[in-house]
Amino acid sequence: MPLFKLTLGPAGLAAGRRAADLLTELAAPHALAVTLFESGPGNFVVQAYYGVQPPLATLVGALSPLANELGAGRLEAVPEQNWVALSQAALPPVAAGRFLVHGRHDRERARPRRTAIEIEAGEAFGTGHNATTALCLEAIDRLLRRRRFASVLDLGCGTGVLAIAAARAIPGARVLAVDHDPMAAAIARINARLNGEGQRVRVIDATGFAHPQLRRPRGFDLVLANLLPDPLIELAQPMRRALRSGGIAVLSGLLDHQAREVAATYRAAGFALAARSRRAGWTMLELVREGRAAARRRRRQTLAAGAVTVAPLRGDCGTRIAAPARRPPVGRPA
Repeated sequence: MPLFKLTLGPAGLAAGRRAADLLTELAAPHALAVTLFESGPGNFVVQAYYGVQPPLATLVGALSPLANELGAGRLEAVPEQNWVALSQAALPPVAAGRFLVHGRHDRERARPRRTAIEIEAGEAFGTGHNATTALCLEAIDRLLRRRRFASVLDLGCGTGVLAIAAARAIPGARVLAVDHDPMAAAIARINARLNGEGQRVRVIDATGFAHPQLRRPRGFDLVLANLLPDPLIELAQPMRRALRSGGIAVLSGLLDHQAREVAATYRAAGFALAARSRRAGWTMLELVREGRAAARRRRRQTLAAGAVTVAPLRGDCGTRIAAPARRPPVGRPA
């Protein structure tokens, strides 16, 4: 959308405030935004932005009582910019576990680190600066300290940063990334190639698990899902079918007060809560897909109790949540 900017001043504070008020109250042309900022000791500049080119004569007439103090106004077109990319380009690198996520402007400084990931600023979600992405990266780092994964799915991949991190840290793993937004999927492919993982990370345009390549006979070992509460709740049963017994789901994108409902839904679907991390009002859940015997036992316990019970969400910052003592498994696990 084209923008036009009217600049007035510098002028004194009283005149600047009055000009800003007049432009704000003017019904036509209507300003999208009006700003007043200091440009030096005792000097202030007024700027007004318009979605269509305003008639300068109308603006001059409305401001005529302040003409002697404001001087002549300057009207200019504002070049179209990708403001999201511009704002993200100035962001510093983010360290999350073993990973360092950075932009192009920090490429040389980050290059010596094997687990550095360069993410192009764009319109897809996931640059590492949001706590939800950083919590997922830290979860990958922690999980890899105690086990390895042969197959990984980044569900709702955005920029692809989680899939790239998994490919970078787990040599030999099969890594898939899926997003329903074609633009996000295209950005993820670009980022995978940029980080030398274009052959390792396969990006798919799909919604949820609705793609033949996501229906693996043995299931995934690890699913990373940085989404929103409602989609995560809807995906509880498909998530169980997509994971192998003992597989792990890392769920993020949850505000602290939303985590309990999501945890309860997944517990009812046959998952056990293994860990939780919190940061800046956001929660990450780490859940283990139970086998059929454990799921049946949990359902029996739930029916006996007469209500669905949820393991208390205790601990913080990756604290392990102790599982209840279990009887020996009955039957063959899934």
